[in-house]
Amino acid sequence: MSKPSISRKEQAEVLKRLFSYLKPHKKAVAIALVILLLSVTGEVITPYLIKLFIDDHITPRSFETGPIVFLAVTYIVIEVANVVLRYLQHYKFQVIALKVVQQLRIDVFSKVHRLGMRYFDQVPAGATVSRATNDTEAIKDLFVNVLISFVQAIVLIVGVYFAMFLLNPLLAMYVIFVIPILVLIIYLYRKWSAVVYMTMREKLSDLNAKLSESLSGMSIVQAFRQEKRLNREFDEINEAHYSSMMRNTKLNSLLLRPIIDLVYFGAIIILLSYFGIASFDRAVEIGVVYAFVTYITRFFEPINQMMEQLAIFQQAVVAAKRVFEVMDETDEEPRQENTEKRITDGLIEFRDVTFSYDGKTDVLKDISFTVRPGETTALVGHTGSGKSSIINLLMRFYEYEQGNIFIDGVSIKSYSQKEIRRKLGLVLQDPFLFYGTVKSNIRLYGEMTDEEIEAAAKFVQADFIDALPAGLNEHVTERGSTYSSGQRQLIAFARTIAANPKILVLDEATASIDTETETAIQQSLDKMRKGRTTIAIAHRLSTIQDADQILVLHQGEIVERGNHQELLSQKGLYHKMYLLQNGIVE
Repeated sequence: MSKPSISRKEQAEVLKRLFSYLKPHKKAVAIALVILLLSVTGEVITPYLIKLFIDDHITPRSFETGPIVFLAVTYIVIEVANVVLRYLQHYKFQVIALKVVQQLRIDVFSKVHRLGMRYFDQVPAGATVSRATNDTEAIKDLFVNVLISFVQAIVLIVGVYFAMFLLNPLLAMYVIFVIPILVLIIYLYRKWSAVVYMTMREKLSDLNAKLSESLSGMSIVQAFRQEKRLNREFDEINEAHYSSMMRNTKLNSLLLRPIIDLVYFGAIIILLSYFGIASFDRAVEIGVVYAFVTYITRFFEPINQMMEQLAIFQQAVVAAKRVFEVMDETDEEPRQENTEKRITDGLIEFRDVTFSYDGKTDVLKDISFTVRPGETTALVGHTGSGKSSIINLLMRFYEYEQGNIFIDGVSIKSYSQKEIRRKLGLVLQDPFLFYGTVKSNIRLYGEMTDEEIEAAAKFVQADFIDALPAGLNEHVTERGSTYSSGQRQLIAFARTIAANPKILVLDEATASIDTETETAIQQSLDKMRKGRTTIAIAHRLSTIQDADQILVLHQGEIVERGNHQELLSQKGLYHKMYLLQNGIVE
């Protein structure tokens, strides 16, 4: 979880890291800054041209055509050039910002795919989505609006002050005393707004998480008539987000334009008072008065814009901090050594493996067993006994600290991730189908021909595909919601067998299939298992009676092992489970 505030040191670190994304675009940034500098120079020059026109021509009633035309043409050229320069400046910064955000999103998306399952166990999916979308969008505003405003403001303030100093050094010195007041306002705003914006981003993340959860579980929500409860919970989060937004609005209403305008009016009063008092002793040039009033206005306008952009700045910094928190997440998937070792036989060995998800409670305790090449080992036990945890460790979804797991006599940590994923085929109880087509869902593991895909579908007897209007090109919606659970499972079977793995991992793979379909694909499963080392989790004991070895787990320990007949003869936990499933009462 993020802290409720962000310190100045953290802000500096976040900004430094953000601006590092500008390095590949140094040339484009330099061009954009030069354009900005030229645009600001034009804004500083134009009031001085009008001052010359007033003092040199209107006041003395000198209307020589040549000089007046020259001033007019120069003024028009500068203003037209400013319009073009502002367009180019905005366009350049937009392109830079979009490229930076594009790279940020790629980095976040890539990082999410490297995170370990522990991270996803703890962080709602909607919260992660919010950081990859809403927060990166806020960062874009930093480069588009804030960067332009801040740089433009600084250059314009320096240019305007230099022009004022040339016109009247004494009066320009008075203006300097305004700067400490403005710095104090900026400091207070940044200090108080940091807390508000952090809360706003957190509440927005909570909104996304609640929405994502509701959409994912919509069938359960409607089946159990939980609409009112979820609406109430969503309303509470929305109200908290509204409250944080209102606190932000009040803060902006006080410390942005209103208080800056107050300082501006004070400066104008001092300026006019100075010229009013000076007029008693000497003539005051009207052009100088006009130029000073214009320069004071142009001095404060970028400050006003900068203050208004501070709101976006604070949001962007907080958003960037949240994005970098994901990118700095250390709970990544288990690392592999990236060696050239290959899995050839499929000999699996667990040696004294102990594992805990939270570092406190062991879900596996001193697990040891061997699965010989081509053999099938089944894992059975009550819910929470540790069956899926064994699969999670074998598939390298989680890192283990005690004991070791070997494949072909080599620690599983010594194989490259590519080798593990290529040689271990996994079929889950609840298969996940991606948006696309049946063909694209079977072709997940990489490049393969249509003939290979068709062969894999036939191998698992997914005959229903032939009956689809478009066959393998039939459309698949999100999570395959238009297909039955049995059809989704058959597609998952075809997906796994198409990759031709050496080791087959079945996590209750037939649990979602009706009895008739299960009987039809059992022969396919037998064919899939031939020549492959297989580890299968099963609740239906009837599906694993022919397994070479059955491990019975209870509270994270292997309490019984043997084949079907041996375990029945032991009259232990397996025997009780068998009688219970077959409705036999002793």
